[in-house]
Amino acid sequence: MSKGLKVILSGGGTGGHIYPAIAIANEIRNRYPDTSVLFVGAKDRMEMQKIPQAGYEIVGLWISGIQRRLTLSNLLFPIKLISSLWKSKRIIKKFNPDIVIGTGGFASGPLLKMSNSRKIPTVLQEQNSFPGITNKWLSKGANKICVAYDDMERFFPKEKIIKTGNPVRQDLLQIEGKREEAIKKYDLSNDKKTILVLGGSLGARRINQLIEKELDFFGEKEVQVLWQCGKLYYSEYKTYNDHKDVQVHQFLDTMDLAYAAADIIISRAGASSVSELCIVAKPTVFIPSPNVAEDHQTKNAQAIVDQNGAIMLKESELDVNFESEISELLTSKDKQIKLSKAIKELALPKATSSIVDEIEKLIEDKITRN
Repeated sequence: MSKGLKVILSGGGTGGHIYPAIAIANEIRNRYPDTSVLFVGAKDRMEMQKIPQAGYEIVGLWISGIQRRLTLSNLLFPIKLISSLWKSKRIIKKFNPDIVIGTGGFASGPLLKMSNSRKIPTVLQEQNSFPGITNKWLSKGANKICVAYDDMERFFPKEKIIKTGNPVRQDLLQIEGKREEAIKKYDLSNDKKTILVLGGSLGARRINQLIEKELDFFGEKEVQVLWQCGKLYYSEYKTYNDHKDVQVHQFLDTMDLAYAAADIIISRAGASSVSELCIVAKPTVFIPSPNVAEDHQTKNAQAIVDQNGAIMLKESELDVNFESEISELLTSKDKQIKLSKAIKELALPKATSSIVDEIEKLIEDKITRN
């Protein structure tokens, strides 16, 4: 492939769209160090900070999603869309990319639409088992659609779908030998089971309320709790660091060690988390957020549960079923082994590499045609 490759990536709004885009950009740069990479995001969203922190340039579009209720933002949406389409056209003309990659989020809509109109090859990367509006809208114009779940032909043209999995942090691929290091890092006891609680970087109110309520139960079971409560809730829950065998963290900066320390994991079911947990392969209880578009976290978790790879508890079931499910998991070695084995079979650890393989093929096809 020729040097001086030019690539635009667009995805944002949440970490689930941003981090896969960064992973793809890094893999392209690893293979082709001379590549020029440009990101396009939505103004005032988290990608405008996260992408520069990862060492890449980003341009912002004036775009946002449609709210479910009548708001000023909804009234402005047609104007924002037209503005973003025009700006995308200018970006593409100036940068002249060889390929454009969308990982979901509002900004990728106008950008990939304009790329399609200029016959520039486009790739979609869909993290969830139930795609968002933007990727469904873009699927007809895309050349390839990289997915993480089976049965995605319900939403996308079958001939364009490639099952690659979702990009994950590479340090998670080798956690087996890190348990002793993890126990030391988090000052845990080797003689007690550890429950790792994950609610996402911002935190999950309902999960935090649950863990607070169940601290006496965990004490009775003599388990240690490594509790990532999130940025929004740390000031509220940090006092529980005074409890025996309870650690409250705003965030965990060494996720590989946190996973290595865990015997059981309680987690939300965002696409990136689910993909990581398949690789980590520990007994997992998913508590999906019901407050996301198309209830996609429930669908992500259900795809794993259907293969006997995890337990799912809906928020409405927690008060009734949580203690019995955790008690059984703690005492049944057989159930722990079965869950771990089944979830590991769903892992796709080479996702990033597989996605970039598909991108390479498209660029080579373009070069051959020209």
